[in-house]
This record gives sequence, structure tokens and C-alpha cells, in this order.
Amino acid sequence: MKLFCVALSLSLGAALFSCTSSSTKELNPVANQDAYPKPPIAPKKPQSFTEHGYQRVDDFFWLKDKKNPEVIQYLKAENAYADTVMAPTKPFQEKLYKEMRSRIKEDDQSVPVFINGYYYYSRTETGKQYAINCRKKGSLSAAEEVTLDGNVLAEGHEAFILAGIQMSEDQNLLAFQSNTTGSYAEFTLKIKDLRTGQIMPDEIEDISGFVWGTDNKTIYYLRYDEALRPYRLYRHTLGSKTKDVLLYEEKDALFTLGVGRSKSKEFIILSSGSYTTSEVQLLPTSQPEGKFEVFMPRQKDVMYGVDVHPQHFYLTYKDKQNLNQKIYELPRKDYTDRKNWKEIVPHDPKVKIEDTDVYENYLVIEVRNEGLLEMRIRELTSGATKSIQFPEPVYSAFSMGLPDFKSTKIRYGYTSLNRPMSTFEYDMTNGATTKLKEKEVPGGFDAEAYEVKRLWATAPDGVKVPMAVVHKKGLELDGKNPVLMTGYGSYGYSSDAYFDSDVFSLVDRGFVYAIAQIRGGSDLGEQWYEDGKLQKKMNSFTDFIACAEYLIREKYTASDRFVIQGGSAGGLLMGAVVNLRPELFRVVIAEVPFVDVINTMLDTSLPLTTQEYEQWGNPTVKADYDYIRQYSPYDNLKAQAYPNILATGGLNDSQVGFHEPAKWVAKLRTLKTDQNLTLLKINMGSGHGGATGRFDYLKEVAFQYAFILDRIGWPLQ
Repeated sequence: MKLFCVALSLSLGAALFSCTSSSTKELNPVANQDAYPKPPIAPKKPQSFTEHGYQRVDDFFWLKDKKNPEVIQYLKAENAYADTVMAPTKPFQEKLYKEMRSRIKEDDQSVPVFINGYYYYSRTETGKQYAINCRKKGSLSAAEEVTLDGNVLAEGHEAFILAGIQMSEDQNLLAFQSNTTGSYAEFTLKIKDLRTGQIMPDEIEDISGFVWGTDNKTIYYLRYDEALRPYRLYRHTLGSKTKDVLLYEEKDALFTLGVGRSKSKEFIILSSGSYTTSEVQLLPTSQPEGKFEVFMPRQKDVMYGVDVHPQHFYLTYKDKQNLNQKIYELPRKDYTDRKNWKEIVPHDPKVKIEDTDVYENYLVIEVRNEGLLEMRIRELTSGATKSIQFPEPVYSAFSMGLPDFKSTKIRYGYTSLNRPMSTFEYDMTNGATTKLKEKEVPGGFDAEAYEVKRLWATAPDGVKVPMAVVHKKGLELDGKNPVLMTGYGSYGYSSDAYFDSDVFSLVDRGFVYAIAQIRGGSDLGEQWYEDGKLQKKMNSFTDFIACAEYLIREKYTASDRFVIQGGSAGGLLMGAVVNLRPELFRVVIAEVPFVDVINTMLDTSLPLTTQEYEQWGNPTVKADYDYIRQYSPYDNLKAQAYPNILATGGLNDSQVGFHEPAKWVAKLRTLKTDQNLTLLKINMGSGHGGATGRFDYLKEVAFQYAFILDRIGWPLQ
């Protein structure tokens, strides 16, 4: 790799390694865009739009057309330009790739789970990209049977996603959904007969989810509409020549469907929900040709979930007065009469109920207490409750559940910024905990060599915003450490602190890694989410900026070595904050960024648009339009200096169209007044998640990290 020193030309290449030693914190001079070939220039083809009396001119609207050869040619030109610019870093990218891969235990195995006479597990093999699903009958010392090999299914395909595996009740038939587009939508359902090893002729395309009945021949599956909204539930009978039966169609465009089965195996559960309202329907598994019954009719701004127990229903309930949810115990008969509802877990404004899981004698409740996850175990008869708590300042923990309704044990995962994932088993009868597995990180990784912190920034409105931070112990707060800060802040998704072995390729080079847990997520409860969406969305951006200012003020870093990264709605965050405060940051990584908010939210033919009116607002409503126009990254680009930017996308992305980062980069190049680099990298064979293979993905990360280090002038060593 070349480092750029004063008075030395680009052609000196790798010889410039010697300009800066790895021990210094001083930055190397960085070549500006004039040192490289001219970037591709997308032709302007103005299209005019008028909404609410406001006229917009979009010069790059034409880039939306995936079938236009000129669009594909432009994307390929951008990819070629990015590769040319980054070519001098190729040896360093390869070093990063090998380094990150060396932290993966390539031959590994999950903790087995016992289901109906078999131990099921998955494993990986050296050099292979995808997991191999296996089982053993009766004993872990029995012979292994490979049930489904992802590497075989992926053979000959650039991308492969295995999105779900389920066994029939008799354990003879394995149903799975997958695709080879790399898109997290439109899967094909196939069934493998494990007695013969053959794929059965019952193949169903374009599904979004499925569940087995209990009779070994009935499958319930969901289909999409044109906007990729799961909206229809069908029943399929194996081997039947009759047309699959449509059981339910969701007419409300704000609602999507989900389907599952109660742990007790008593009911098929059909859920229908928007971002603010939900409804559940139940069908007894003993009556596969019966009719779904609505558990409780939908009410605006009321969301609920149902856990089924032979003696009771357990209802998790949320409305505007109980944002963090409460739990009721309902009788099996006359449960519609609210007089029969018994509140067993009251609403707590500081503790959000995340999830519940019912067993024969226990109710497992996952909660988020002051932003940190806990598990509470309620004994159903006595109501006595135990809590599983964790000592670290920031971490992630979650119930893994067990499929056996009669189980007296549960499993949970635990990880933190410096601790790899561990799987524990907890005995609900006596509170005993056993560690079953800790994910191994080869190469002598030492968790104690790093310090993990929880920091709090102050937003402009006085609200305290948490950050999860990790860095090497002994770090000097002198303002000379590079920082990589990530953020998301949308949909109520919390930005939990989990172990990412890849990021240590930066941390070990002196970086501070920070996660800004901004409003719009539900890190501090459901009100935290409410305060970062719709007409309060700007809070997400000002929270993130406040976190950046805190790290600079407290001398963790400085603007000339500050890197930020976000994907999808986190890419929206990146686009918004660089419009508002571009001088704060040196490098921006915007992965599959949702940046063309007005155009996307006006196009109801696109996936997700209509359902997401409850997240961003409906731009056909003037008040919502005016608010979105304040922050939409594409619409707020202007003539000013921007940081170095790497934007990524996927040609097959069904969630954020490839055209969004493409248009953003094309427009940005026409307006920016700086000499920094702006690159666009489109994966031409995958979707929202980028490369699907576990090693191919690392190559994308290595490219990003090389861009980061090169652009801040850090030694490429």
C-alpha cells in the first residue's frame, strides 16, 4: 500500500511504508481526488416534481431503472473507479482479510439441541463459506447425518441465503426456504425427505415465511404482494394435486403478516401488524382445515402478543399509556372479558418488556432495564420471580429458548464488546447456570487487554444519550486516537453491544470503537423510540452529533480522525449528519443507505413504503412532507465541503434500492467543494446484506477498513 508523504508522488507506491512508523499518532498526508483518475459523471436528466406547491428537480431520477443498460454501465464504471482508486491498498486489503479470517475458527460447531429423539446442530468446515446442518439420533455419540449442506446448495451461485429450516413433527421431512439473489425477500420453499435424501416436488416460490402443522403433511406459508409485503396466508398439503388454499388476506397496506406455532404445539399463530397496531389469530393444529379465530380484534395503537399455555393465555400488551408493555394472565375460557384478566407484570416506565417465552411451569421474560438486558424467570404457580443479571457496563444477552414445552431449563447467549459469544444453560428450578460453549477466537485473543465503557453525551434538548465504547487498555486521551462510531436509531431496534472480531483490526491499530445508542432505537425503552421517529426524527441526528462532540471534547479523538459508519436506516443517519455537520468527520461509510427519503416514500410500488408511513410519515400529507424535507439526505445536499465518503449498495437489494446510494453519490459529486474522495461500490450479485458467504463478506470489510485507514492517513501496517 502507498502512504502519501509530502513531495512524493503517487507512483512511489508501496515504498512509502517507511514514511510513518506504526507507533506514532501523527497522520500521514493524504492524496486528494486530483491525484486519481476522474470519477464517472452521471449525465443529468432532469425530472420535475411538484408536491404541496413545492417544486423539486431530480437530475438523477433515471438511475432508478435497473433494466436500463446505461444505468448498469454507470454502476460498473463506478465500481471500476473505486477499484482503481483503491488499487494501491490491495496488498493491505489482503493483509486485513487474512487477519480477520484468522480470528474465525473455521472448523466449529453449535451447541446441539434435542428435539423429538434427535440432537440437531450446525457446523462449519475449513475453507467452506456456509454452515452444514446435521443431526444425531438418540445420542451425541451416534453417527452423524448431514441434513442440509449450505455449501452444496450455494454451489454455482454468487449469493446464497438460507432463511429458515424446520422439521416435520415426525422428524422425517426438512422444509427450508432459500434464495440465490442475496435479497432478504422472495424465498423458495423446498422439502427434503431425509429418509431418501431427495428434494420432494412440493416447491413453492416467492414466500416470506412458513410453519409446519403437526400432522407431517400440512405447511402454512406466506406470500408477498407487489410491494413485497407479506399479505396472504396459504395452506399446502404435501402431495396434494389440488390448489393451495388461501386462508387469509391482509387488506390493510400498513399491515404485514407473520406465522408461527405455539411452543405447546396446540395452535398455529397468525399475526398481523403495523408499527403501531397488531392482531393475532389462532388455529388449532388438530384442525388443519379449520378456521382461524381472532384472539382480540385490532385496536388502533394497541399491540399485543399471545403465549399459549394449557391452563392460560399470557398476553403481552402495549398501548400509549403502557409503552414498555405489561403482561396479563388470561383464562382459556371467557378470556375476551377483561374482568377475567389478571395483571402479573405491571408496566414500568424504566423497564421495557422485550420478549416472552412460556414453558409448562415458567414464563421467561426478557426485559431492557435502563438500556441493559436482563432475563426474568417467573414460576407460574407461585408467581415467584428470579432474575439473570450481568456485571459488565455494557453487553448483549438474549434467550435462545428451547423447543421442549416441558423443559425446566433455558439457554441464553451473552456477549459484550470484548467478550465473544457464550452459550449458557440456566436451570429454572434452582438457578444453576452452566456455560456450554464460548466462541473461540484463534490467535490468542485476550479480552482483558481491552477496556469497555458506557459513556453519556448530552443532546441539545438536555437528554443524556448512551454510548458503548471499547479500546485498548492504557489509551491516552490526547485527542489523537482515531474513532469509528456507528449508529442506527430507527424502527425501535436497539444498538446492542456485541462482540465483532472484525473491528479489532481497527482497535488493535489504536482505534476507539463506539456505538451511539441514539433515539429512534429502543435502547432506553419504548419512549426512546417514540422520541426518534416521525416528527421527532431530527433527535436521532442531533443525538449522534452530540455523541461525536462528546468524544472530541473529552479528547478521545479529533475531527481529522473521526470515522462514522451506518447501514440502511443507519445510512440515512450518515447522510443526514454529514449535511448538518460535515466538518466533524473525516470519513463516512454509508452501507446500503436510505438517503432518497422523499422519492422513496412517495412511491407506493416500492417495498416497505406504505408500511413505513408510521416510521417516517406520509409525504402526501403536507406536515409530514415538510418535516421529511428538513432531513432527507439526497434533497439536502448542498455546495459545501464533505468528508471522504464510501457508499455501498446491492443491485438485488429489495429493502433499499441500489439507486439510492447511486443517486446520492452522483449528486454529491456535482455539489461538493472539497477535494476528498467519494466512492460508490455496488455488489452486482447480492442484496441488502452484501456478500453472503462468511469469507466473501470479509473482503468487503477489508475494502472498507483500508479506505478508512488510507483516508485518515493512518499507517497501513
